Amino acid sequence: MTAKTMDDLVSLCKRRGFIFQSGEIYGGLQGMYDYGPLGVELKNNLKSAWWSSMVYENDNIEGLDASILSNPTVLKYSGHEDTFSDPMVDCKSCNSRFRADQLDKNICPNCGSEDLTEPRPFNLMFKTNVGPISDGSSFAYLRPETAQQIFTNFKNVVDSSSKTLPFGIAQIGKAFRNEITPRNFIFRVREFEQMELEFFVRPGTDEDWHKEWVKKRLHWWEQQGVPKDNIELYDVPDDELAHYSKGTIDIMYKFPHGLEELEGIANRTDFDLGSHTKNQDELNISAKVMPNNNSNTRLAIQDIDSKKWVVPYVIEPSAGVDRGVLAIMNEAYNVEDLGEGKERIVLKLKPHLSPIKAAVIPLKKNNAELVNKASDLKKRLQSLNIGRVVLENTGNIGKGYRRHDEIGTPLCITIDFESLEDNTATVRDRDTMKQERVSIDALPDYLIKCINE
Repeated sequence: MTAKTMDDLVSLCKRRGFIFQSGEIYGGLQGMYDYGPLGVELKNNLKSAWWSSMVYENDNIEGLDASILSNPTVLKYSGHEDTFSDPMVDCKSCNSRFRADQLDKNICPNCGSEDLTEPRPFNLMFKTNVGPISDGSSFAYLRPETAQQIFTNFKNVVDSSSKTLPFGIAQIGKAFRNEITPRNFIFRVREFEQMELEFFVRPGTDEDWHKEWVKKRLHWWEQQGVPKDNIELYDVPDDELAHYSKGTIDIMYKFPHGLEELEGIANRTDFDLGSHTKNQDELNISAKVMPNNNSNTRLAIQDIDSKKWVVPYVIEPSAGVDRGVLAIMNEAYNVEDLGEGKERIVLKLKPHLSPIKAAVIPLKKNNAELVNKASDLKKRLQSLNIGRVVLENTGNIGKGYRRHDEIGTPLCITIDFESLEDNTATVRDRDTMKQERVSIDALPDYLIKCINE
């Protein structure tokens, strides 16, 4: 079964070193979390899977890693300074603060009062001083999304890679939003990571590409262990669309706290490139872009057939890394009844996402021959570069198995006295708990096959 409550996941994450509250020894910082030894491995594996599917498997997609600090002018012409806000209300009875659009019947969820202030816009962007003097004249924003640096680097990427339409630019990176009410563990936080692709297409082909990317993203999430049965597609109505969007399809997942957005696939039209481009009047820009007088660059591309300069439309699949981690852990979390009042918690992660790919366990921790043979095998498997392999030298096989079940390790490999005689080892499968003897020389191929399944 999957986790019944968010508390199940929070407890596992703290107990086994996946995720900690940031600054916990000082009472924590709301909306901020730190990824522990296992969490950072899971998170990096998810990002690696996304990067591989986007960049390595597509010859027409390039990568980018842009700065976090953003020039205010960029966010002015992108529309974020004027539109990137949430409606905020205060409860006059208990002084709590909430997003107005998330209240049920305008009732304070803390004290039940209906005595609330009128909603007012609250800008979500973090501002910081740049330079030695804090006088308000020189500042930057922490980027609220990774997309804008992709758009402002559009010409640089085209000129350096000679791309033609359709093509994409992918980026994974931190983004910051000053959420009014962070909540639901790592689902809604103030500092998070995004996996975003901006896919540039010819105007007129955008709606077909939009549908295609929705299909691609659904298939990818299924490969990560998120089944379609727990996903719904939400066609965002016009009155809820972002200021840049012609149409957006949200991939909604059944999180422990309810059905919420896991990823959004937006048709941003030519809004962004048009807003940042020079001499807008000379180009056929369809979107209602921000008036621009400062840009010195024409963010357009020459059509190889007509030879005309066009501002491409953009399809944007945008997923939150943290939300992805939460969904994957929720799907993988199982409690199994072993009979006689015993049960085990097992995290049935896809092997390519597992923080630890294999644990090598000597039967006795004080036996030099067993430990040396296990250590040699660990080094051999680690050299395969398929992820982390650990030596579990605790001397307690049963506890070792349970721990690795709970953190999602696909294989446990035990080196025993028989291993010294015939060069075989006992391999235990996480999901079935079945064990088999395998030649130690065959274990590298065995592990690779397991990870790539």
